[in-house]
Amino acid sequence: MSNASERRVKIVEVGPRDGLQNEKLPVPLNAKVELINQLSRAGLRFIEAASFVSPKWVPQMAGSAEVMALIDV
Repeated sequence: MSNASERRVKIVEVGPRDGLQNEKLPVPLNAKVELINQLSRAGLRFIEAASFVSPKWVPQMAGSAEVMALIDV
């Protein structure tokens, strides 16, 4: 049996990917990048920043390669 100091929780922020893909209108590229950068500056270590899917089916995820290239890592 493990003690409390050995237990860990991994928190993953999925808003930039899962949340934004549910928006009715596409979010501008610079807004996506700024959101991810602010989440990172707030101390979040694990952020799902984008999804590489067809913009035909999920237009909100268009520009994912550009987002990944522009975020501060």
